[in-house]
Amino acid sequence: MFGMGFTEILMIAIIAIVFLGPEKLPNFLIDMAKFFKSVKRAINDAKSSLEEEIKISELKEEASQYKKKLTSATQEIEELKALSELKEIKDEVKEIQKGLEDKEIEREVVDFKKTDLDDKDKVNV
Repeated sequence: MFGMGFTEILMIAIIAIVFLGPEKLPNFLIDMAKFFKSVKRAINDAKSSLEEEIKISELKEEASQYKKKLTSATQEIEELKALSELKEIKDEVKEIQKGLEDKEIEREVVDFKKTDLDDKDKVNV
């Protein structure tokens, strides 16, 4: 115990009996036991509070990792949303281009009909 051998403990016990006497020795031993018990309790309390702090720090670290994952997922969703909006815009542009092409074809048909009519008038004359 505490790096002491049996002879050293025996020597301390003899000195305690000589200085304290047989009347005070039992009370001294009880007080020493209470002291060691309170020291042990304080050490256990410190140990448990340290373990609690470690758990709290681990929870904070885990929460920050989840926050990072959530942030990256939100960014990906925003990018996908922007891409889908861009695709919708592209589709609308294609529809407008198709509509313009259809109108150009209609104009060409009308122009062709006019020229065809003009050619018929020239031939009839």
